[in-house]
Amino acid sequence: MGLIGGQLGYRMLRAISPGERTGMMDGSAFADRSKLRVLLGDDVFELVRGKVVLDFGCGEGAEAIEIVRAGAVRVIGLDIQERLLQEGRRQAAALGMADRIAFVQQATEPVDVVISLDSFEHFADPAAVLRTMHALLLPGGQVLTSFGPTWYHPLGGHLFSIFPWAHLVFTERALIRWRAGFKTDGATRFSEVAGGLNQMTIGRFERLVAASPLRLVDLEAVPIRRLRRLATRVTREFTTAVVRARLVRES
Repeated sequence: MGLIGGQLGYRMLRAISPGERTGMMDGSAFADRSKLRVLLGDDVFELVRGKVVLDFGCGEGAEAIEIVRAGAVRVIGLDIQERLLQEGRRQAAALGMADRIAFVQQATEPVDVVISLDSFEHFADPAAVLRTMHALLLPGGQVLTSFGPTWYHPLGGHLFSIFPWAHLVFTERALIRWRAGFKTDGATRFSEVAGGLNQMTIGRFERLVAASPLRLVDLEAVPIRRLRRLATRVTREFTTAVVRARLVRES
């Protein structure tokens, strides 16, 4: 993937952006708004009311707390970063919710609903994640997920999107070399950067779900506002802002 690489690609990237760009996808779009409602739709709170819910990739727990407030019986916040889980526990305790929210690195309790936000484009092994979600769901349970930008979105390269579709114009090696100018973690592939990038596309997600034990009930490719008029089934990989999907466990 990528057309321009080598020394030329590296020098061009350095000339365009000598350092890390800030302010990209920093969460400001959800200021004073419910991220759950924006990404999963207006009926999300009806779907979690009275249910046991797993927040898969909970971060500091803001959404887990919101799910409790929406009437969930119990919420399990799952994340691999202990420092984020500690902050979630602190906030839950301060709000008197510690008995209704558990923040853990491993989950075993069966749940009615799994919620996953902004994660499927980052999972190192999304097929394994789907199997894990299936194993944790009760029969008839469902996964509510929203993720993006996907790989062919103008900013699908996340940090590497120094201009629209830059991650498709330059080779991975050139982009990684450019990143090494201000990051010192030693990453050599997109998949090795903080958070990981698995180059998820809409089509790939559909294929992964089809091969999983879960069934895809609904998938909505929410178009980029400025490209709404161009959004079709054919162009969706390039014109979709986020993917919103519902999966179910039938048995």
